[in-house]
Amino acid sequence: MRNRGVSTLLLLFFFFFFSINLVPSALAIWLTVPATGTKCVSEEIQHNVVVLADYVVIPSDHSKNPTLAVKVTSPYGNNLHHSENTTHGNIAFTTQEAGNYLACFWVDSHSQGGGEVNVNLDWKIGIAAKDWDSVARKEKIEGVELELRKLEGAVEAIHENLLYLKGREAEMRIVSEKTNARVAWFSIMSLGICITVSGLQLWYLKRFFQKKKLI
Repeated sequence: MRNRGVSTLLLLFFFFFFSINLVPSALAIWLTVPATGTKCVSEEIQHNVVVLADYVVIPSDHSKNPTLAVKVTSPYGNNLHHSENTTHGNIAFTTQEAGNYLACFWVDSHSQGGGEVNVNLDWKIGIAAKDWDSVARKEKIEGVELELRKLEGAVEAIHENLLYLKGREAEMRIVSEKTNARVAWFSIMSLGICITVSGLQLWYLKRFFQKKKLI
C-alpha cells in the first residue's frame, strides 16, 4: 500500500510539471534595444489573466548609464504601463480583453552612451504570476498539499486556455464560412455576367450580320 501511495504521488508530480509545460506561463527574454528605433515583444493572452513583468537594463560598459522608455499596450491600444528615463521597473496588470499585448522598449533621447542597450525581461502570466508563498502562509499549507494546489491551478489554467482556443476556433470557422459563401456568390455572379455578356455579343453580331445582309 505504501508503494502504491508513493507511485500515485510521483504520478501527480509528473502530471503537475507536464501541465505547467502546457500552459504558456513564464518567459525570460534577453533583448537588444537599438540606439535608434524601438524593440517590441508581444504575446497573445486571454481575458482576465494576471500579468507580471520585471525588466532591468544590463549595462555593457560600467562607465555608461543608459536609460530606457517602456510602454505596454493592450490589443485595443489602451496604455497599461509607461515609464521614461528608467533602468529597471515592474509591470503588473490584469487583462481586460483578449488578444496580443505589446511591450515596447526604446533608448531615451537624452540617454548617454549612444549604443545598443541590453535588457533582461522576465514575463509571467497566469499561474506563474501567482504568489504561492503568500497562499501557503495564508492558508497554512505546505509540501504535498501546496503542490496539489498548484496542480489544481494548472488544470484550471489549461481548461480556460482550451475554452479560449475553442472560442477562437469557432470565430475562425464562422469567418471561413462567411468567406466561402461570399466567394461562392462572387463566382455565381461572375458566371452570370460572363453568360450575359456572351449573349449580348451574339445578339449584336447577329444584328450586325443581318444589317450587312450576310445572313
